[in-house]
Amino acid sequence: MAALSALSALTALAVLPLAGCATGHPDPADRAAPTPSSASRSAPASPPTSAAPHSGARAPDRPASPPYRRWGLAAPLAPAPGTPDRPPAPRAAGPGLPPVVDRVPTRDRVVFLTYDDGAEKDPRFVDMVRELRLPVSMFLTDSVVGPGYGHFARLRTVGATVQNHTLDHTTLRGLPYAGQRAEICGQQDKLKQRFGVRPTLFRPPYGVYDTTTLRAAADCGISAVVLWRASMQIHDLRYAVGDRLRPGDIVLACFRGPDQLKGTTLTQMTTRLLRRVQEQGLTVGRLEDYL
Repeated sequence: MAALSALSALTALAVLPLAGCATGHPDPADRAAPTPSSASRSAPASPPTSAAPHSGARAPDRPASPPYRRWGLAAPLAPAPGTPDRPPAPRAAGPGLPPVVDRVPTRDRVVFLTYDDGAEKDPRFVDMVRELRLPVSMFLTDSVVGPGYGHFARLRTVGATVQNHTLDHTTLRGLPYAGQRAEICGQQDKLKQRFGVRPTLFRPPYGVYDTTTLRAAADCGISAVVLWRASMQIHDLRYAVGDRLRPGDIVLACFRGPDQLKGTTLTQMTTRLLRRVQEQGLTVGRLEDYL
């Protein structure tokens, strides 16, 4: 009997570490598929059954929907060509003056999306640009952006570019050289201070300019003045030429606050724009890759 008692005690000591792991906090996977006992290990394996798993089993994760579906598109955006069909430098508006462009003559089936002012700071737009890898150019006005430069810094980290749209959104045509230069160079300085780079592209407010504007822009380091061929309205596009987009067209999206959007968000508006681009057999390129 003494020998039997000693053997029982040794067996109990050997089992204690297993019991200690079981009484702790097991991994969820262990709960779903418990370790078989020594008795079940010795028994033949049971054939699988069609019974439903017990309530502790983890349901399989649903596959995430692709980004284009999350943003309301029926198909992914086609990628822009890896090597852009970049035309020769556009013709200057005059000796020492930058060119004025509203479209880029390219054989690539791309258009270019540009957003003006900086009034709209929809935080979901940052996610949209990142997930769709959407190349967009933001023409910013300092007095409109106000304290919201952090939003555009986030957009830059996901691939957007920042360009110049003056300090105060003043109509430039007819102003003296000093006033026009102050508006353009002043915003160049602001954007350099905020982002560490000086823009190379400039859009005059309302698309209105004169030769003095071009001289001031050149003196501020601008390489091209950018206008547009189509503009995005709440629900559709308005065309300056014809009734559809053509490869190389520059598209303007310009809304100065929620009142102008009339309940539509910037991401919803952009989704509608991208649908029109896709319907016309085009995709989106980066303007700075072509100018």
